[in-house]
Amino acid sequence: MSDFVTIADIGRLQAKARPEATALWFNGRITTYAELNDAANRCANALIAAGVKPGDRVSCMAKNDDEFFTLWMGAARARACLAPVNWRLAPPEAAFIIKDSGAGVMFVGQDFADVIDSILDDCPDLKHLIQVEPGRARWPSLQDWIAQYPATDPNLTAQDDDDIIQLYTSGTTGLPKGVQLTNRNYHELFTCGINAGWARYEAGDVLLAAMPLFHVAGCNLGALGLLQGCKVVVLREVDPAVILKLIPEHRVNHAFLAPVIINMVLQTPGCAETDFSSLQRIFYGASPISESVLLAAKKQFACSFTQLYGLTETIGGGCVLTPEDHDLRTDKLRACGRPWPGFEVRVRNGDETAAVMEVGEIEIRSAGVMKGYWNRPEATAEAIDAEGWFKSGDAGYFDADGYLYIHDRVKDMIVTGGENVYPAEVENALYSHPSVADAAVIGVPDDKWGEAVKAVVVLRPGFEADAASIIAHCRGLIAGYKVPKTVDFTDALPRNPSGKVLRRELRKSFWEGRERMVG
Repeated sequence: MSDFVTIADIGRLQAKARPEATALWFNGRITTYAELNDAANRCANALIAAGVKPGDRVSCMAKNDDEFFTLWMGAARARACLAPVNWRLAPPEAAFIIKDSGAGVMFVGQDFADVIDSILDDCPDLKHLIQVEPGRARWPSLQDWIAQYPATDPNLTAQDDDDIIQLYTSGTTGLPKGVQLTNRNYHELFTCGINAGWARYEAGDVLLAAMPLFHVAGCNLGALGLLQGCKVVVLREVDPAVILKLIPEHRVNHAFLAPVIINMVLQTPGCAETDFSSLQRIFYGASPISESVLLAAKKQFACSFTQLYGLTETIGGGCVLTPEDHDLRTDKLRACGRPWPGFEVRVRNGDETAAVMEVGEIEIRSAGVMKGYWNRPEATAEAIDAEGWFKSGDAGYFDADGYLYIHDRVKDMIVTGGENVYPAEVENALYSHPSVADAAVIGVPDDKWGEAVKAVVVLRPGFEADAASIIAHCRGLIAGYKVPKTVDFTDALPRNPSGKVLRRELRKSFWEGRERMVG
């Protein structure tokens, strides 16, 4: 790709090249590239008329929908930044993100209208609320709202440093951080992904967008497919039975499925009888995968598999384990691959580069690395050094062939079903329980989700509580996937001389005989 292509350009390019071809399919609704381009222009003009200026954030909270791409491209053409909210979050968490982004315009899925209503007092910057679907008296529907404005391109000149999407990731302090991804970052994704081969598609190929669009994997796959003239089949939310239906119905060629979804599909009735002959590639990553699930998937789906390792902060870029590396005659199935062209990956032990097979922290440098964390200069400086190396928080090592293996997580992050959970977030909720004196949160092995959240709790003298009451307390404060699945009680937590909880000691008995790996 020699020309600088932005998210705003995607609809423009394909509307010229193949205007009547299907860009998006969602619940039976077909959107052509010409229609997508016009809708993005109308959306951009509507946002500008609502007072949105370059650099402003535009929020959305909705389950997967084809309209996401109208919003994203429309915001980009207004030189604004889309800031999606994870719809699985509890209302206080959603309110924090909306307020942190400073968004004045928000698009709301009908499932979450009551949630947004309940937190409006905590989001004083919100001036315009639009419901994605029709049917709410006080808020216009997206299509009605943008229909008032012309389909002419506003033709604002995009800058390579413009933030175009802000994806919130959890933090070690318990406060979510907005990852600023720019036009430059996405151009690097487009160039490096296509040059690496894994993201190279043919016009007319069919992609299944099953991952949440507030995740980097979901929005990236959709953007790469639309960039290359594919038909993107959007799945509202993960449903293995629907996946089994859509793959043969649309002759799906490519899909990104987290390991937990792959395992669910394999166990869904009717899987063995489903026609998977159209599948060319399945991409996976975001959480641990067992060798047995991978081998069963290769046998059932009879297509090539590609593992991707990266982080939101690196626009999902890092290492790729190619289909050739999935040959059972190799010994690389436990690796997460070699660096993409255009991405530098190293392992560091302190100030030194780690030797072959020596464990250290994984660092990544590329034009794909985020601009920074929104309004968090100190956190940005801690994450990205003066030479541009992003500290991943993952520990790993390189073998003699240059393949990266993930060993552990430096920052204690838990990955459950593809969702990142930091102990501090859960511990904050635990500490607010009146009976809890001390608490620590760890990830333990789970055959379905990769890891499950476990709380280890010390009760206050004279107070009582059982696991059920503690879990119920947390459920009202944090997202369901962050809520502990189990609670153990102890008299004291293991700590080092400086008082830091030794989570590794707490994890040890649960992980004996098992390698703690990240997909």
